[in-house]
Amino acid sequence: MKAYLTRHMQVFMRTLGDFARSPTATLMTVVMIGVTLVLPAGLYIGLLNLERLTLGWHPRGSVSVYLAKTMPQAAAVAAIRQVPGVAGTRYISPAQGLNEFAASSGLGAAAAVFRHHNPLPGVVVVTPAGVTPASVAHLAARLKALPGITHVQSNLVWVERLDAALALGHRIVVILATALGLALVLIMGNTTRVAVASRRDEIGVVGLVGGTNAFIRRPFLYAGALTGGLGALCALVLLEAAVLALNGPIASLDRAYGAHYHLSGPDLHQALGLLALGALLGWLGARIAVGQALRSRRI
Repeated sequence: MKAYLTRHMQVFMRTLGDFARSPTATLMTVVMIGVTLVLPAGLYIGLLNLERLTLGWHPRGSVSVYLAKTMPQAAAVAAIRQVPGVAGTRYISPAQGLNEFAASSGLGAAAAVFRHHNPLPGVVVVTPAGVTPASVAHLAARLKALPGITHVQSNLVWVERLDAALALGHRIVVILATALGLALVLIMGNTTRVAVASRRDEIGVVGLVGGTNAFIRRPFLYAGALTGGLGALCALVLLEAAVLALNGPIASLDRAYGAHYHLSGPDLHQALGLLALGALLGWLGARIAVGQALRSRRI
C-alpha cells in the first residue's frame, strides 16, 4: 500500500513539474476551462439569488377581497372567516389603505385631501389553506359569491408565472452546463492528445520494459484532473470578481428603493462541487483520449 501511494505521489509531483515547465500553455488551458465553467455556474448562482430575493414575496399566496362600502365591514369579515379553505384574514380599513397608499406612492400629506371623501374600499387579505391553483381558484369563487363583495383578486397568477420562469431558467442552466461540459471534455481530450504525441518515444520505451496501460495512463489522468480542477478554481475566482463588481450597483439600487439585499456568491458546498466537477471532466477527457490512443496502438 505504501509503495502504491508513493508511486501516485511521484506521478502527482511530476505533473506539477510539467505544469511549471510550460506555464504559458497550462495557464491558457486553465483560463479556457475557467471561462467555459463560469457561464453555467454564473447563471446558476444568479438564479439562486433571484429565488432568495423572491422567497419572501409569496410564502403562501394570498387573495384580496374588496368590500362594498354599503356592506357592514365587521359582518363581511366574519362571513369571510367562515368560508371553508380560509386559513387567516387581515382587514385593511379604507383609512389604513389610504395611509399605505400615501406612504408607498410618496404623496404623503398631499393624500390628506381624500380623507373626507376616501374612494378606497375596505379590503380583507385572505390567506388560503391550500396554495394549489385549483384550491385557490375554488376559494376565490366561494368568496366572490358572498354578499357585499365587489371584487376578488388572487396573486397566484403572477406567482405561477414567476415559478415557471425560474423553472425555465434552471432547465436552460442544465442544457448549457451539459453542452459546455462536453466542450470541456473535448478541450481536455485535445490537450491530452497533444501531450501524448509529444511523449510518444518515452511511452514506447516504457511499453518495451513492461509498463502497463494503467502505468502509461496515470500521468495523463493526473494532468487532466489537475487542469480541470485549476480551471474550476479559475471559474470560482471569476465568479467572486463578478459578485464584487455587481454588489456596488446593487447597493445603490437598494438605497434608491429602500431594500436590503446582498448578492451572494457560491457557498462552500457549491465551490467544492464545482471543483470536483472540473476535476472529473478533466479526468474524463484525458481518459478518453489516452484510451483511444492505446486502442489504436499509436503509442
